[in-house]
Amino acid sequence: KIEKAKPIKCGTFGATSLQQRYLATGDFGGSLNIWNLEAPEIPVYSVKGHKEIINSIDGVGGLGIGEGAPEIVTGSRDGTVKVWDPRQKDTPVANMEPVQGESKRDCWTVAFGNAYNQEERVVCAGYDNGDIKLFDLKTMSLRWETNIKNGVCSVEFDRKDVNMNKLVATSLEGKFHVFDMRTQHPTKGFASVSEKAQKSTRWRVRPLPQNRDVFMTSGGAGSLHLWKYEYPAQRSKKDSEGVEMGVAGSVSLLQNVTLSTQPISSLDWSPDKKGLCVCGAFDQTVRVLIVTKLNKV
Repeated sequence: KIEKAKPIKCGTFGATSLQQRYLATGDFGGSLNIWNLEAPEIPVYSVKGHKEIINSIDGVGGLGIGEGAPEIVTGSRDGTVKVWDPRQKDTPVANMEPVQGESKRDCWTVAFGNAYNQEERVVCAGYDNGDIKLFDLKTMSLRWETNIKNGVCSVEFDRKDVNMNKLVATSLEGKFHVFDMRTQHPTKGFASVSEKAQKSTRWRVRPLPQNRDVFMTSGGAGSLHLWKYEYPAQRSKKDSEGVEMGVAGSVSLLQNVTLSTQPISSLDWSPDKKGLCVCGAFDQTVRVLIVTKLNKV
């Protein structure tokens, strides 16, 4: 148990090796710190990365997750998304901010993806106005954007370390969207299917590490929903002008359970033990669960 002066909003082990296990955290003051938990008095890396609170953080290139450099992405209320390499002091390796004249939006969630070789890597960011933006770090450009008409609480790729396959985004009004990321149409973007789980906020989504077509969402009414994505017969087709476009699949509910009267705001699966998961809720309780029969879905 380690206590620091500034409240901590988010953390990740994703950019560090299993041997090091350094924890990267984002705090309410806009600082990114990396801690050695064996000697936590002073951070091994510290930077005042943002002007306001860091809402979300993700890591890649460590723990066997994703090829390429160890990098950390932070999303903040100040409207910017920044990518950091802990080997480079003080300045981010990428900075995605609103262009001149564009209003800044509160960035609520960030996630790495497409890190299947040394060169490729993308960052997906979700904002309070429903914007989803996909930044390509190889070309340093905005690759795609859309709007789901509601604050984006969580975005996750089904796997970070494979060629982009699926992206799930959850929203304030209970809806979530699954995008097929294999085929990008020049004007229509990526095909998607949406599902309304219930009226309460979908706080988090986490794909099952051992089966990326199964994923869990956590809700504002204290519930967990387990879903399965079914691919269509063909994942792409040609439009009227002969250009390839994606085809969305369908989503079915496998199981749901209500655990709390308060929102379940965080959720994770064990990478080793299939079906073992943990969640944290506003009732200040951490719950460990086992999901059975996953080998039959």
